[in-house]
Amino acid sequence: MPWIRTVSPEDDPRVGDAMGRQRVLYPAEYAEPVHELDEGLPGIVASHTLIPEALYHAFATFGALMSPSLPLARRQHEMIATMVSLTNACHY
Repeated sequence: MPWIRTVSPEDDPRVGDAMGRQRVLYPAEYAEPVHELDEGLPGIVASHTLIPEALYHAFATFGALMSPSLPLARRQHEMIATMVSLTNACHY
């Protein structure tokens, strides 16, 4: 597996700012990370820390799509995600 240099929020305040701004858009179920690196950052988020604005936009998109103000319920979002994964032959 390739090693990707990451930047901690302590080393670059822009990283912490981007993470904080995108995190508030996420559903409550995402409040606690499932997998963390040694620095305590979720791996996929940490891989985007070299470009904080890209980190924000990449992950804020998901938060906006999961907004409770949209007409789909959470279970419908999950069904769509399941079917997309199945269609794309994703094993997870």
